[in-house]
Amino acid sequence: MKAYILSTYGAAPVLADVPDPHAGPGEVLIDVAAVSVNPVDALLAKGTVRLVVPLHLPSRLGFDAAGTVLEVGEGVTGLTVGQRAMVRADHPHMGAFAERLVVDASVVAPTPAALTDAEAASIPLAGTTAWQALVDQGRLTAGQKVLIHAGAGGVGSLAIQIAKHLGAEVATTASPRNAELVRSLGADHVIDYHSQDFTEVLSGYDLVVDGVGEKNVLRSLTVLRPGGLVVGLNTPPDAHLARTLGATGLKGVLVRALGARVQRRAKRLGVRYEYLLMHPDGEDLAALGALVDTGGLRPVVGRELPFAQLPEALASAHNGGGHGKTVLTLDRR
Repeated sequence: MKAYILSTYGAAPVLADVPDPHAGPGEVLIDVAAVSVNPVDALLAKGTVRLVVPLHLPSRLGFDAAGTVLEVGEGVTGLTVGQRAMVRADHPHMGAFAERLVVDASVVAPTPAALTDAEAASIPLAGTTAWQALVDQGRLTAGQKVLIHAGAGGVGSLAIQIAKHLGAEVATTASPRNAELVRSLGADHVIDYHSQDFTEVLSGYDLVVDGVGEKNVLRSLTVLRPGGLVVGLNTPPDAHLARTLGATGLKGVLVRALGARVQRRAKRLGVRYEYLLMHPDGEDLAALGALVDTGGLRPVVGRELPFAQLPEALASAHNGGGHGKTVLTLDRR
């Protein structure tokens, strides 16, 4: 089969022939029909996060895929050969940018009947991140106020819809060209980040979901009510991340130091900051699929490209300003 291989940090991955995989005990083999690109894919390929998540080169890349179950390993229940499925690969099985993908069955969920494979492939990482930020970590409930930065992006566009499903009042930041889109997704308040300062417009928020970075996190702390929470999806890390990754010695010191300024600011303001280390979870993915089935969630695909354009899609994964996810489809004829 064909799979994209990264041989050197910073180089473009190359499509190469690799042995056909097979499902082992507890695993599922997916015949991949579509994949999606996430910013983390680009960070891994560039080596930007090698201190925290080093790759053993040469390495395959990619986490998000949708397709059809080809094989079910011993002990797997709830999934059958021929069933359409979507997946956010667990890290040991990273390698979705390929014609076939073996993953742990615990990270797979059925594809909603209403979705194309391209739409399904856009959901796993972004949707699971949004779900865990709002539900698991943010514990968002009806009547609370949440600010979701970059509402037109892959995570933001799904987070807005999940937050509305939970009954929250939703504010988001977006460019003028994406304002109509985020309103259609359910945003109650849209802040034009070109001409408005969200810190001057918003206050008393229970939760902020930020995937922009440290400077934005520092400003987001100021719009929270006392005890409110900013969940960071990008930077900076926190002590919990260091413990989760087993970062000790100099690495642990460096990881904690990166988040020290934000933690000091949060403490002075009487609010909280936590970094979200998203973990793949088939149950969370199935919950998102159920939302799709009931009309509470629709994926936003910004670009659909042929699989051959994966290197170009990866190179532009951090450009920003667009909307939704970039998806690549495989021609299996």
